[in-house]
Amino acid sequence: MTSYSWQLLRAGSFRLDGGSMFGLIPRSVWSRSVPTDDKGRIGVQHNCLLLRQNGQGEGSPRTIVIEVGTGDKLDAQSKELFALEDRSILDALREAGCDAASVTDVLVSHLHFDHAGGLTRLPKPGETPDWTGPAGGMAGNRGEHGVVRTFAHATLVVQKREWEDALANRSLMTRTYFRDHLEAMAGRVRLLESDSPYERWRTPDRDELPRLRLEQRMREAAPGVFAFLTPGHTWGQQAIVFQETSGQWVCFVPDVLPTLAHAGAAYSLAYDVEPYTSMLSKQWLLREASERDWLLVLDHEAGNPVCRAKPNGKGWFVLEPVDRTRG
Repeated sequence: MTSYSWQLLRAGSFRLDGGSMFGLIPRSVWSRSVPTDDKGRIGVQHNCLLLRQNGQGEGSPRTIVIEVGTGDKLDAQSKELFALEDRSILDALREAGCDAASVTDVLVSHLHFDHAGGLTRLPKPGETPDWTGPAGGMAGNRGEHGVVRTFAHATLVVQKREWEDALANRSLMTRTYFRDHLEAMAGRVRLLESDSPYERWRTPDRDELPRLRLEQRMREAAPGVFAFLTPGHTWGQQAIVFQETSGQWVCFVPDVLPTLAHAGAAYSLAYDVEPYTSMLSKQWLLREASERDWLLVLDHEAGNPVCRAKPNGKGWFVLEPVDRTRG
């Protein structure tokens, strides 16, 4: 089995509205453990991973980035809206001693701007843009600008359903799939078609487990790296698992469980396309993680994002932080 050494990359802190991040959970409940600023925003992080292939495998060893954050393209008004740190995936890679040009594969959980915006960047003086068109932004319409692909030699790996939904802008938020990180990647994308946990033509019961075993729903995204659907936040959202050198399996968890504070069953995002589906995805994902003793890495946790899921003796799970940022 192909294994990887890995390292946590912090691609920049930002802030999101607390009420939106906890959906139907009352502020009087979630605010007991999650502080807010004077605008009601909570602190979150762009958590990403750098994977370096170990041992012998087919072809050249892979260097893989999982998740790329917002990037550097937002206008000043949008940056202020999110209190976005002046930092990108490139800063994190530089600190890890990795040149973006050496990255072979980029995997994103889904294509919202705060997970995939860093696929492209603003050109440096003298650089020719790979794509020119409307600038992405949350605070208003903007004119055209040019962008360069951040990872010049990498293939983007994402679920086919997510790619199609992103291009069609199927989202509760009208400005979260940006053309300047989507169309610029056209022709550099490998699309996965993982099986859905449940039949798409019916609504599963609240405690119903997926119809197929997890291994049947996984697709290989890169040698020894597997992706599977965790729908709810978007229909095509994926989680990503791989084996580190020690034999431990690691799972990068997307917005089905963005922070440690979202461990509760109903702690879904107001941005979710299907909150009920998010709850089901969280339930079976935590069960799998607990039974398989996975190391979890949460995508937006501002503190330590590495944890394990353990049964709480009441039919649900708790997240126990683990002191690990690499493996």
